[in-house]
Amino acid sequence: MGMKAASLIRAFLAVLLIFSTSSLHAESDGTTRSPAQPFLDLVLDFQRHPHYWALHAAHAVEEDPLRRRALAVNMARWLEMPNDLGSRYLLVNIPAFELTYWENGEVIDRRPVIVGTTRTPTPPLSATVSGVVLNPWWEIPTSIVRESVGALVRNRPAVARARGYVVQNGRYRQRPGPGNALGQMKLVMPNPQSIGLHDTPNQDLFTRPVRAFSHGCIRVSDALGFATLVLERDAGWDRDRVDQVIATGRTQTIDLIHPMPVYIIYHTVDLDAAGAIRFHPDTYNRDQSATVARLDVAGSECELGLG
Repeated sequence: MGMKAASLIRAFLAVLLIFSTSSLHAESDGTTRSPAQPFLDLVLDFQRHPHYWALHAAHAVEEDPLRRRALAVNMARWLEMPNDLGSRYLLVNIPAFELTYWENGEVIDRRPVIVGTTRTPTPPLSATVSGVVLNPWWEIPTSIVRESVGALVRNRPAVARARGYVVQNGRYRQRPGPGNALGQMKLVMPNPQSIGLHDTPNQDLFTRPVRAFSHGCIRVSDALGFATLVLERDAGWDRDRVDQVIATGRTQTIDLIHPMPVYIIYHTVDLDAAGAIRFHPDTYNRDQSATVARLDVAGSECELGLG
C-alpha cells in the first residue's frame, strides 16, 4: 500500500472515529466506554506511522535474532511517538544522519545532516518550527566559551575579531557571515535543550558516511536550499528572494504562516528512499539497553525472540 493511500484511509478512519465516540455509555466503575471500542483501538493502531508498519512486516519474516531485536526495539520507539505527527513535519533520524520533510504522508525532501558526537550526543526531542533566520548571529553556549572561544577572545583578540567573535553585555556572540558557526540559516524551534537545525561553513563533512561531529545541534546539507523549500511551501518564497536577503548581510527572521513540528528521533532501523528496510550503526549504543515493554501490537518479548 502506498503512503498516500494509507494517509487517505487514516483520514477516513479518523472520521469514523469521531462518529463512534458519539455513543459512549457509562460502565459500572463510573468510566465511559463506546460499544465500538474494539474498532476504535483498530483505528488508533492503523493511524501509526507507515514506517512502523514496514518494520512490523519485516519483523514477521526476519529470522536473524539480532535483526529481529533491532526491529522490535525500533517498533517500540515508534509506539512512544504520537500517532499523528501532523500533515506537514520534519523528521531527523540521528543514526541515519538524515533529515526528511514530510507532507501528507509523503517524503518530499531528503538530505544528509551532521549530529552530535558520542561525547555531546543529540537528544531525541520534538519542537515546533515557527520561523527561519537568514544571516543569523550565533549566541555561543557557555560550554563552548569555556572550551575554546573565551580563551581565544582573551589571548588572541585580533584573531577573535577576524572570526566575528564579540562580547556584548557579557554574552559571547559571533557576527553573521560566511564563517559563522551557524552558516547562513537556522530554524526558529525553541526547546529546553537548545537544539537547533542550521547551516554550517564545513560543507566537506557531509561527504563522510558517519557524521557525528557537532556539539548536539543538527547541521543541514545545502541549508539555503532547505530554507528555500520550507519558505516556498509555507509562503511562496523562491531561491532568488532568499539569496537577496543573504546578500544584504543583515539578519532577518521570517515567521512561518503555518508553524510545523520537528521530531528528532533515534531509530537504528528505518526505510530508505525506495522504501526498503535499512539497519544503521547504533552510534550512541542505545539499542542494547532499550526495552520493548510497550510493544503491544507485535507480541511479548518471548514472541519477539527477546525472552
